[in-house]
Amino acid sequence: MEAVILTSEQYNNLVNRLDNLNGKLEENSKNPQNVFLDNQEFIQLMNISKRTAQTWRDEGKVSFSQIGSKIYYKMKDVEVLLDKNYNKAFKNKR
Repeated sequence: MEAVILTSEQYNNLVNRLDNLNGKLEENSKNPQNVFLDNQEFIQLMNISKRTAQTWRDEGKVSFSQIGSKIYYKMKDVEVLLDKNYNKAFKNKR
C-alpha cells in the first residue's frame, strides 16, 4: 500500500469538502419528500405506462410541475397519491 502525504491546508480542504458532502447527503435523506422525480422515474417507480401517467395528471390524481415539455413530480405528491388509494388488509374469518 502506498502512503499519501498531504499538507495541512490540503487536509483541511479535503475534510471541509467531505463535511459539505456529508451535510448534503444527510439533508436529502432526512427529507425525501422534497425530492423531485422526472416523468420517466415516476413511470418506473409506479410501474405504469406513459399514457397512464398522462391520464392521472389529466384527472388530477397526481400533482405535477411542467417546464416546457419536461414533467416533474414531488415525492410528497406521489406519497399522497398512494395514501389516498390505500386499502387496509381484510381480516380473514375462519
